[in-house]
Amino acid sequence: MLEFFLNSSQYIISGALVGLLVGMTGVGGGSLMTPLLTIIFGVAPATAVGTDLAFAAITKGFGTAAHRLHGNVRWDIVKLLCIGSLTTAVLSILVLKFVGPVSKDWNHVISLAIGVSVLLTAASLLFRAKILRWVKDHPQRLPRGGHLKIATILVGAIIGVLVTISSIGAGAIGATLILLLYPHLKASEVAGTDIAYAVPLTALAGLGHWWLGNVHFDLLFGLLIGSVPAIWLGAKLTSIVSERVARTTLAGTLFLVGIKLVSS
Repeated sequence: MLEFFLNSSQYIISGALVGLLVGMTGVGGGSLMTPLLTIIFGVAPATAVGTDLAFAAITKGFGTAAHRLHGNVRWDIVKLLCIGSLTTAVLSILVLKFVGPVSKDWNHVISLAIGVSVLLTAASLLFRAKILRWVKDHPQRLPRGGHLKIATILVGAIIGVLVTISSIGAGAIGATLILLLYPHLKASEVAGTDIAYAVPLTALAGLGHWWLGNVHFDLLFGLLIGSVPAIWLGAKLTSIVSERVARTTLAGTLFLVGIKLVSS
């Protein structure tokens, strides 16, 4: 056991740092964890994605249970998002299987997908207020009725591909898109709904990557040991550190990481 802690110390510390940001801002898990593993620790992109998906499924499962107790989950929206996301997640896994063993070129494609997803996450953090202001000023342009259901399924489908290939997209991007389609939801309902649909998505995608041999379990356990207490601590620190400052810092970091991944 002591040997495991010594060998996994860097992953435990990394999990703690990311968990701290997640607790303070509510986002940043996959968008920071996957690039951190690939850029700093040199973990193969496919392994980083698969391990982070397994990590996300476990941590988001606890988050869903908490939100469900407080009635913050809109299950009708979760159902529509899952119809789209689970379908494209399965298709994406089958494509990865069809491609075969991860080559250098395919690793580059996955790194590029991670970088693009990180940049989209950063943009959603920085421009969310402006986006919501536009939605509030132009309510007539929002889909309604059957069109709203179709739009929700399509959003789920897009996120399903992003999450399966890069492990990123179910957090800040998902929450922003949900707010765009359902601006009347309370912040707690957006958070609860976003986490709830991400659980089956990350679990299914994680199982798919395990089937492909892309989950590193020692790495997974190390990340969980570090992140779980750090998320709790981060939540406590929100009363000390301004959320706006934390989100802006996180967005700036993500932009730098995303540019590094896209340009490499």
